[in-house]
Amino acid sequence: MQEFKIRTYGRMELAQLYCPELSSSAAYRKVTAWIEFYPGLSEKLAALGHDPRRRSYTPMEVRAIVNALGEP
Repeated sequence: MQEFKIRTYGRMELAQLYCPELSSSAAYRKVTAWIEFYPGLSEKLAALGHDPRRRSYTPMEVRAIVNALGEP
């Protein structure tokens, strides 16, 4: 298995890494639900400047997600 690298990821790309068995849109909905459910993660992403309409996550946002949810 390849080592996970912190970099810019498209939101569907990152979601597919977490849920490869789902379609990209279903994986994105699931990961978004996890982000909203995890205490403080949505606020942390907002503090980092995340805009929910943007189609990618910056490396800092990816690091916050991985720190909360673990590596995909």
